[in-house]
Amino acid sequence: LPFLIPITNPVQTAQQTPKHYGITSPISLVLPKELDLVLTQKLTEALKPFGVFEEELELQRRILVLGKLNTLVKEWIHEISESKNIPASLIENVGGKIFTFGSYRLGVHTKGADIDALCVAPRHVERSDFFTSFYDKLKEQEEVKDLRAVEEAFVPVIKLSFDGIEIDILFARLALQTIPENLDLRDDGLLKNLDIRCIRSLNGCRVTDEILHLVPNIENFRLTLRAIKLWAKRHNIYSNILGFLGGVSWAMLVARTCQLYPNAVASTLVHKFFLVFSKWEWPNPVLLKQPEDCNLNLPVWDPRVTPSDRYHLMPIITPAYPQQNSTYNVSVSTRNIMVEEFKQGLAITDEILQNKADWSKLFEAPNFFQKYKHYIVLLASAPTEKQHLEWVGLVESKIRILVGNLEKNEFITLAHVNPQSFPGPKEGIDKEEFSTMWVIGIDFKKMEASEHLNVDLTFDIQSFTDTVYRQAITSKMFEPDMKITVMHVKRKQLHQLLPDLVIVKRRKHSTEGLRGMNDSSVDLSLDSDNSMSMPSPTSTSSSAAVKSAHSASTHG
Repeated sequence: LPFLIPITNPVQTAQQTPKHYGITSPISLVLPKELDLVLTQKLTEALKPFGVFEEELELQRRILVLGKLNTLVKEWIHEISESKNIPASLIENVGGKIFTFGSYRLGVHTKGADIDALCVAPRHVERSDFFTSFYDKLKEQEEVKDLRAVEEAFVPVIKLSFDGIEIDILFARLALQTIPENLDLRDDGLLKNLDIRCIRSLNGCRVTDEILHLVPNIENFRLTLRAIKLWAKRHNIYSNILGFLGGVSWAMLVARTCQLYPNAVASTLVHKFFLVFSKWEWPNPVLLKQPEDCNLNLPVWDPRVTPSDRYHLMPIITPAYPQQNSTYNVSVSTRNIMVEEFKQGLAITDEILQNKADWSKLFEAPNFFQKYKHYIVLLASAPTEKQHLEWVGLVESKIRILVGNLEKNEFITLAHVNPQSFPGPKEGIDKEEFSTMWVIGIDFKKMEASEHLNVDLTFDIQSFTDTVYRQAITSKMFEPDMKITVMHVKRKQLHQLLPDLVIVKRRKHSTEGLRGMNDSSVDLSLDSDNSMSMPSPTSTSSSAAVKSAHSASTHG
């Protein structure tokens, strides 16, 4: 195993040494110099044009909205308590509270970002009450729009827009008679005897709160995290669902950097972030604190116990019990792409600290559509907007399978899916259709003897589309005209599929290469040697059989 977690003796007290954060001592305690402060100021200026900081008024509006929501929760719990004949003496102090988590709670949310919230209720309030009477109470509020409940989700949620601010509300029922105002959700004792959905719902808050308690300086942590999140988004590596890292994972990497350089300011921390993680020996885990076991028998990440945990490629472990790896979606390709980006980030920040470049260079978006010679274009389409939304959600959650299949292909060294999706090309005017497109960059292996190679990707693509159709049919979501189309496209043909904003046209090209769609299949033969069509189950057949044959020609 790549590592073992030493178990500390709880009897030893930490009184002898000054408090340090994290599971190892710091790398450096150096204090910032004047130049570091100047560079940090310049970093703040460089971030401003990207809308990462919210105006004071916006922030006040959020606080107001959360206040109103909190009042609604208290009123609702009061009403429920009365209807359940709770003694009046208890009802007076029954409490109930909205907690926030995620980027808003960390203090790094961007303009217009949504808020992740958690409604905490006492033991006599049931989850079913939350999805009925609280839902109805929200429906009565004039400020509430787009109200929808997703009760069957892994983490059940009510989604809404309150006075124009998007909010996701989770629910947790604690084994307490009343919910005190000063409740600290980090207390592991609160998890005893809870329903697993409540434990999952509490997890977001517990992790966020732990992170904030585990960094030496919250302001330095926030500015560094804002910079790293912007950098990751600009470099197309911000997406948990597609196998990169999501917000919590980036926050934990930045928090670990802050622990290792507790006195450093943001300009130094951004540089050290790239230094630490370009040299990190994965799959050694990133831990913010020593995992403790609470004997509540919940599954925790532990490769010594759970064989599947040994296969995680880039473990970043959440600091609250039950500890989980937040990056189980990472694959060989996505890790390679991220490590390469860390190295480039290090080179750029080296230049910045030597005054050879400005911070803006770190946030320049590389042109994904020039980066690779070959691309796989994935198109998900459906006849109505509602079906399309569901279909896109399902297809996106399975793209990792396609990337995994491509990675395992002996002729492919790398598959990089761009987390940004695009509206699909407008096909026949006669048929109303909604479509979304993803683009995957492909590196083929360098061939020695022959400079011409035909790679058949049929099987890789086939097993991916089969999986998606199978799941859609099993979950009774499938409609006859929901389609997946997969094409192999060379760099020079991308302009035919992508909007002008993506690719700067050097010269006028005709779009004759694109053929229209017929009912059951799409044949976008962009070139005689690489046409690929991926028919979906047609309206007449409900079977999920997808036949196709396509070869990707690669030169050189």
